[in-house]
Amino acid sequence: MKIFLIALLFSTVISQRLYSQKNNFVIEPYPGMVKADSRLILKTGYLVVPENRKKPKGPKVKIPFLFVRKPDHDPHKDITLYTTGGPGYSTTLNIDSISYNSGFLAYGGFIAFDQRGTKRAKPCLDCTEVASAIKRSYREGKNKDSLVLAAVKQCRESFVKQGIDLSAYNTIESAEDINDLRLALNIDSLNLVGISYSGGLMLTMARNHPEGVRTLILNSPLPGYVNFEEHALFNINEALEQVFQNCETDSTDSKYKNLRLRFRQYFTSVTGKKFRVSYKEKDSDKSINIIYTKNELLDAIISRLNFRQVKTLAGVMIDIIDGRQDKYVREVLDGYFTGDANVSLGMRYSVYCSEQIGYADLRLEKQQNQILPWLAGYSFNNVNHPICNCWQVKPEPEIAKQPVYSAVPALISAGDIDPDCRPFYNRLIKRYMPNSQLLIIHNKGHAPGFTVDGTDYVKLFLANPYRQLVPQSKNLIIE
Repeated sequence: MKIFLIALLFSTVISQRLYSQKNNFVIEPYPGMVKADSRLILKTGYLVVPENRKKPKGPKVKIPFLFVRKPDHDPHKDITLYTTGGPGYSTTLNIDSISYNSGFLAYGGFIAFDQRGTKRAKPCLDCTEVASAIKRSYREGKNKDSLVLAAVKQCRESFVKQGIDLSAYNTIESAEDINDLRLALNIDSLNLVGISYSGGLMLTMARNHPEGVRTLILNSPLPGYVNFEEHALFNINEALEQVFQNCETDSTDSKYKNLRLRFRQYFTSVTGKKFRVSYKEKDSDKSINIIYTKNELLDAIISRLNFRQVKTLAGVMIDIIDGRQDKYVREVLDGYFTGDANVSLGMRYSVYCSEQIGYADLRLEKQQNQILPWLAGYSFNNVNHPICNCWQVKPEPEIAKQPVYSAVPALISAGDIDPDCRPFYNRLIKRYMPNSQLLIIHNKGHAPGFTVDGTDYVKLFLANPYRQLVPQSKNLIIE
């Protein structure tokens, strides 16, 4: 009996090694990642895969995940996997505990999966030098772009010295990571939930591994096959147009009359101008004079294109146009001086540079400034051509820029005041996916979700992904 058990154990070890060699992935434990109700079944770990799958014997990356379910739920099917957007943000970082009745479990088993290169992943592509460079530019009145480029160069050199292949941090590799995790956990197929950038990631998964996808649930998705840089100012202008239409429809107050014209005239007139404001950093009793431009003023406006703040936006525009702008500029500066500790900029650079800017037509980008002079020169992204010229990653294969043709059922959500991923993008996705449905939600911005006036459309969709949904609110259009 003892000999038999030893032989069985030996054969099991050999088969696991062969399996992992064939699939080139393993799972390692990650204890203490998150707390969960003791009645739940929780697994936390790292997916360990090659950094570059074309070099399977090369360096590995470790990507965190958590898989939680109730005891009566089948561990192999009806599982939802969620990856956050960005790119550059961690999915698991802000999940510290899971209760028995957590919303994560509303539709069955739940997986939160990070993207390679983000927080908690190994390696993590943080570029803390960049945030420091931005603060220095404001404090010392120096050129922000040149300081940021110097910081990006320093960050890149550090990663290259560590032997990190920056070109391996891209959407196609991340889609393979998702499929490898599915296989490692022995899951038949997944309901994939994506938001913003990760909506495009989930579309890539559906194209490359349709056998592993039951449904797609896409919240303000950015399809990888559009050239965002060529559309960004048009996207913002279209979202602002919805605000102006709201004013014309909903308000009789004379102060909002001709707001569209006043906005355009003012922001066209301040292009290239510099302003000054007295600013005090948090926990400092010393004020400094900071130079700002049209960029910060537009930041104050565009950041309010969301459900909570859109009703105040017309008033903010009027304040800025009439010269009452200091408090709004200080709010924007607070954001820059606080920084965003959750984003791993190196990972963001690798994805954007390889998939978006690597394919963008700079000539078309500049034409937006001519057509929309009130938005001309606005820095709509913290990744740009000079940064990508410095970052030096390879463009993704051309397949990444081709539409995703798929019969997978999909539920897509769009906000009509979203300045980033407009309904235009969502309709483009739907065009090539005959089993998709698009929710357009009034006065919602980026990532509007799927619950409208109390009705949960994800629940209705998952109950029967092929059944046509019917809107239950005047604030919703379903296409």
